[in-house]
Amino acid sequence: MEPSIVKSDSIVVFKSHRVVLPHGVASAAVVTKNGQIVAVKGYDDSRIALGINDEYQPISVIDLGNLVLSPGVVDSHVHVNEPGRTHWEGFTTATRAAAAGGVTTIVDMPLNSIPPTTTKENFLEKFTAASDNVFVDVAFWGGIIPGNQDELIPLLREGVRGFKCFMCPSGVDEFPQAKEEDLEIAFQRLQNSSTTILFHAEVECCSAVSTNTEEIPSVYQGFLQSRPGVMEVEAIRLVIELCRRYRVQSHIVHLSCAEAIPLIAQAKKDGVPITVETCPHYLTLSAEEVPVKATQFKCCPPIRDKSNQDLLWSGLLDGTIDLVVSDHSPAPQDLKCVDTGDFMKAWGGISSLQLVLPLLWTFGHPKGLSFTDLSRFLSYNTAKLARLHHRKGSIAVGMDADFVIWNPDEQITVTPEMLHFRHKLSPYLGKVLNGRVVMTVLRGQIVFNNDAFVFDKPQGILLAEPLE
Repeated sequence: MEPSIVKSDSIVVFKSHRVVLPHGVASAAVVTKNGQIVAVKGYDDSRIALGINDEYQPISVIDLGNLVLSPGVVDSHVHVNEPGRTHWEGFTTATRAAAAGGVTTIVDMPLNSIPPTTTKENFLEKFTAASDNVFVDVAFWGGIIPGNQDELIPLLREGVRGFKCFMCPSGVDEFPQAKEEDLEIAFQRLQNSSTTILFHAEVECCSAVSTNTEEIPSVYQGFLQSRPGVMEVEAIRLVIELCRRYRVQSHIVHLSCAEAIPLIAQAKKDGVPITVETCPHYLTLSAEEVPVKATQFKCCPPIRDKSNQDLLWSGLLDGTIDLVVSDHSPAPQDLKCVDTGDFMKAWGGISSLQLVLPLLWTFGHPKGLSFTDLSRFLSYNTAKLARLHHRKGSIAVGMDADFVIWNPDEQITVTPEMLHFRHKLSPYLGKVLNGRVVMTVLRGQIVFNNDAFVFDKPQGILLAEPLE
């Protein structure tokens, strides 16, 4: 499927003293036309100052001063849940939240929609549901489940960016876990393709720690003990072995356990084609701070202790961890067991699609995270994972004119009223964060400006360029 194209002959220039380019921050003017970047010039270029281009055509100049002009965020791990579970989220609400957070592209996970994206027919159903309903650009992951090996290549030809699988129960019946023999078959089928296999890397290798304390269901520590770090470590060990054997690009989603970082670092050193992501909740929240019954903190794998968090930051800043994504996984309040506070029964998932940029900046800048680092973790590397980096994720000639314009020094307070995803339950409510998104630009069009959406009609397109 070929993406639709927004046609516009207008030339718009975005100027800033802090433009995040591929090799650093510079004072620059970014010239856009027909939704693409056509030139990057000096901030004080005389023709731009006069409002003319090289062909003496009128242009519009937007001077942003000292606001940061970064590539639009590409969030490669979002659960939209449509069709079938639109009451959990949906394309309209998810992509509005994305636009409000400076996210210009999301990649939708194959679950928890009904049906899941595991066959060509299922994908076409999801594609139809998303059409004309997205406020930012949207791409799609396919899924690997037992028995769907014959669907993988057809799905690539339809334009999915790769395949997600679960090495443990996913929580929904229509997306069963893939056992080792299923993974072997998938690796073999995909050996000569240009794709990536994404792994929810937890295996049930040990029994949960048991306790007789009656209050455990409402105390976070009981849930944490039920999913120890060894579940991640052993799963990642198996992924590395399969990846080393078959040489198919592999990716670990939402790394929570820092004990796995040395394994991944060694595999990379050995030339194994593997990458890894983590999420803001693992970098900004810790087990010690989770209140009793606060099921909005529950996710799988779980948020671990502060010492583990410090090691995750070290792994990110030294480059072992490649990227940061939201893993936006919302659910209605009844599924989060808000009334009972039962961690063992509550749906595991955290909603943070709109907040990724300010979260990473607030907690990362004091640790030495730069604007360039932020762009690499949130835009370029995420676009590269989804094989969209030929058009998304960086500010350079020929790329889509997707920008987030933001003030790193302005604070925001997270309130239900400012959140645009469907369910406002979040562990970040009440938090004060640094980094306000002022403007979001999608293929040269301003779609979000000063806390307001510019268009009532969705301006996003669906990205489904065939892969094989």
